[in-house]
Amino acid sequence: MAAKTTLNAKNLESLGAPRLAELLVEISMGSAAHKRRLRMELAGNHGSAEVAREVRKRLASIARARTLINWRKVKALKSDLETQRKTITETVAADDPQEAFELIWQFLALANSIFERSSDSSSSLIESFHQACEDAAAIAASAKIGSDVLADKVFKAVQDDGYGQYDNLITAMAPALGKDGLDRLKTLFVQWSKEPKDKPSEDKREIIGWGSAGTLYEDEIYGTQRDLTVRIALQEIADAQGDVDAYIAQQSEKTRKMPMIAADIANRLVSAGRAKEALEVLNGVDTTGQADRPFEWQLARVETLEALGRAEEAQSYRWSCFEQSLHGEHLKAFLKRLPDFDDLEAEEKAFAYAQAFPDVHQALAFFLNWPAPAEAAKLVMRRKPELDGNLYELMPAAAEALAEKHPLAATIVLRSMIDFTLDSGRSSRYKYAARHLADCASLAPHINDFGNTRTHDVYVAELKRRHSKRHGFWSQVT
Repeated sequence: MAAKTTLNAKNLESLGAPRLAELLVEISMGSAAHKRRLRMELAGNHGSAEVAREVRKRLASIARARTLINWRKVKALKSDLETQRKTITETVAADDPQEAFELIWQFLALANSIFERSSDSSSSLIESFHQACEDAAAIAASAKIGSDVLADKVFKAVQDDGYGQYDNLITAMAPALGKDGLDRLKTLFVQWSKEPKDKPSEDKREIIGWGSAGTLYEDEIYGTQRDLTVRIALQEIADAQGDVDAYIAQQSEKTRKMPMIAADIANRLVSAGRAKEALEVLNGVDTTGQADRPFEWQLARVETLEALGRAEEAQSYRWSCFEQSLHGEHLKAFLKRLPDFDDLEAEEKAFAYAQAFPDVHQALAFFLNWPAPAEAAKLVMRRKPELDGNLYELMPAAAEALAEKHPLAATIVLRSMIDFTLDSGRSSRYKYAARHLADCASLAPHINDFGNTRTHDVYVAELKRRHSKRHGFWSQVT
């Protein structure tokens, strides 16, 4: 009997079409989303043109809406958007790419109106529009849209990229645009950059804030935003055309000396077979006020040295970077290039170095990320007085990683958080500290030897002696 009542397609077929139809109508009552889905399926019986008509109606309805989209409505809207997007790409595009192309642009045009009335900060909605940019590119190629028409559409869209919905549009569209389309798109952005900026009279200028340099006017911000939009667009076009010099031209002399920008330029020069120039760019950075160069710059330097055939120097630099930062990616790359068995010896050397690293928390993070839980446990046991229980982005993860095979080390980590919370009187963390204490109680039976660490009962007694007046904490301890 149980098998026959299991909800699956085969069992439901036994109800017959009339009964299933009645049930679907009944289930859809009170659910606008279910009704739209059923109408879409019915439209599909009459061909893609009818489906396209339903999609167009729904997109127009979404565009007209004015109600606030709070967090409770985001999931439903996301589902609705995905239904429309997939219907365009999977149903309409298969039969009529031209119609699908118009619909996907109508879909993309919804973004500004949606985000203007949305309080969503989860980025779930923007993902639908980023995917729609990819879909638009595929449909444009299938529909054989003219390069000039496509370039004009992309240009107008990026001009109005108020919420980042078109961030990946140029890159996605590059294959469909082709050389002629990319050239036209570049021309349009260059022309736009040269248009005079309208400056209203002083009495009509809109003030939007104040900064260290004085009053901030809306027209000045728009000009700055336009310049940034043009620069980013021209960089993306340069990348699509494989034109490294055009990419570099978008950077001022000052920004070329910034480590992150220099790394981006160097990576492109290396890919273009111009490693010597890449090294010059990297060596020309301004590191004033920076203790260390960022990881991306370091990685670019390593790749540049490799491209120049200076492998030994690249290896030496990898190890030097690891010693400075304990960044695991540098060590992995270093070990990967060593002969068999030499890598094991080098890993042991790296672990020993990390054990003595001045910043115990940086070392702990390295061992957890490697992962090397036994080394993390060893570090905790050796340097427990240095542990800072206030580091809530690190300590809970460390305790969880150590709990199964290293319960004493996990207990020490948990106690560091409990002690910090109670010693500093952080009442907002009492409930977490109580949970940590419960975790310590659960781990205690699995610890065969506490060594010079207090047993759980002794530790609890000491807490009661020192913090007996932390009633908010003790009230939550079970």
